[in-house]
Amino acid sequence: MSDETDYIIVGAGSAGSVLAERLTASGKHRVTVLEAGGSDRRFYVALPLGYGKLFYDPAVNWMYKTEPDPGLAGQRDHWPRGKLLGGSSSINAMVWIRGHRADYDEWGQAAPGWGWEDVLSAYRAIEDNEAGGDAWRGKGGPLFISANRRGLHPLVKDYVAACESAGLPENADFNGAEQEGAGIYQMTIKSARRNSTARAFLRPAMKRPNCRVVTGAHVTRVVIEGGRAVGVEYLKDGQRHVLRAKAEVILSGGAINSPQLLQLSGIGPGALLQGLGLPVLVDNPNVGDHLNDHQGINYTWAMKVPTYNDELRPWWGKLIAGMKYVLAGAGPLAKSINHGGGFFRTDPGQPRPNMQLYMQAFSTLIPRDGERPILNPDPWSGLSLGLSNCRPTSRGHIRINNADPLRHPTIVANAFSTENDVTEMLAAVKFLRHLAAQPALARLIKEELRPGPAVQSDEALIQDFRERSGTVYHPSCTCRMGADPATSVLDNRLRVRGVEGLRVIDASSFPNLIAGNTNAPSILMGWKGAEIVLGDAR
Repeated sequence: MSDETDYIIVGAGSAGSVLAERLTASGKHRVTVLEAGGSDRRFYVALPLGYGKLFYDPAVNWMYKTEPDPGLAGQRDHWPRGKLLGGSSSINAMVWIRGHRADYDEWGQAAPGWGWEDVLSAYRAIEDNEAGGDAWRGKGGPLFISANRRGLHPLVKDYVAACESAGLPENADFNGAEQEGAGIYQMTIKSARRNSTARAFLRPAMKRPNCRVVTGAHVTRVVIEGGRAVGVEYLKDGQRHVLRAKAEVILSGGAINSPQLLQLSGIGPGALLQGLGLPVLVDNPNVGDHLNDHQGINYTWAMKVPTYNDELRPWWGKLIAGMKYVLAGAGPLAKSINHGGGFFRTDPGQPRPNMQLYMQAFSTLIPRDGERPILNPDPWSGLSLGLSNCRPTSRGHIRINNADPLRHPTIVANAFSTENDVTEMLAAVKFLRHLAAQPALARLIKEELRPGPAVQSDEALIQDFRERSGTVYHPSCTCRMGADPATSVLDNRLRVRGVEGLRVIDASSFPNLIAGNTNAPSILMGWKGAEIVLGDAR
């Protein structure tokens, strides 16, 4: 079967959904979005705290696994990525963090037009921030951002007080003038429901006659003729289809799927493609390279005061929480588990924060098969303080291992493979204990459960975080843009070098990994990417 449209968007995720809305807004362009997954209309997708149920659900999740990682004590890390409308914005923890302004200044140096002043206006246009608009925040945009100030667990105040006494002052807005400090996370939650990009952008676009969304459509390769991308092949219901694009093909599959699809289409490391019997159309070793991701760990304490464990563990607690949610849109189910957070420096000599904090008034030390047990926490009062590194120097890669497009690619994360990352994490976990020792928290803590007081030496602490750390689900940079063709895949207009009519617009396009959660900059990619596409069309 053959078909034709103006623009093809591969992937209806954080960036793809935004692209679909913006490219169809004028009514001038026909846009077809191909999504390998299915609908986002699921109870646990809409329920803010329901993401724990999606963590190992293959119905909505690509369920990737890394190769055994020496940096993680030889373990294979689980990498969930959204496989449904909204992509990972439909299964993530909903924290809205843009990143530090210096991160974007580094972007601008690598790719002109992407500096802080270039992206700030775009962020303000995207946002409908509950806290109101100002020089930093946006008001009236398509994406509602919850200020998250109501219904917080009482322990948040104690956490912020402990941070202040530990030398980390309160910060009312991590997306404002300064990122450093401790406070409350803004969330992509609206009216007690997850506010994914499918809800905020794609659903409005789907009401337009010039927007078509095809679910269950697994794209297998980009069709390239005479050096130009003219369409894609995809599988749906076991049948092969060809969709042709009059204008452009845009890949928005994310940090794993986009480099995989480029490689399957003959764009990537030449020797790898030849070894798999694939034609080499563009020999670019950067495709799938420069993989960067944040690594995180939790420390956990038993508490003398009630936490969400006490509310969500017993059956009657679940019933009460469910009633609060259904009747009032309130209670723990109406929020992400990360109420508090922050950014700090492991060394005063750092020019900006290099670690991110997460405060969770619950604990899940007891594992459950096939589930991230957020809705089934430990049978005692527990508190978790977590952190992740903001600018790791370790790099991995994504490589196809077979010409079969349905096979998962090889993911080599290379976590903690540099001395810098190990040294920073060691200092960071020591800060977690320093934080817990502050009077505001120490008076409420019964005992440290993990890693436990026996783990004291530097060697033991390093071994512990190698054994217990893992991705915080922010892979990026695998098709990065940049001014230097020798070290990048895309130019600053997100065009794939060596092929006309083909762009990559998603987290794989980041020049560098930003400090913080990556959903906001992925949405930014879709927003600014659409501006660029429309500008070039004019």
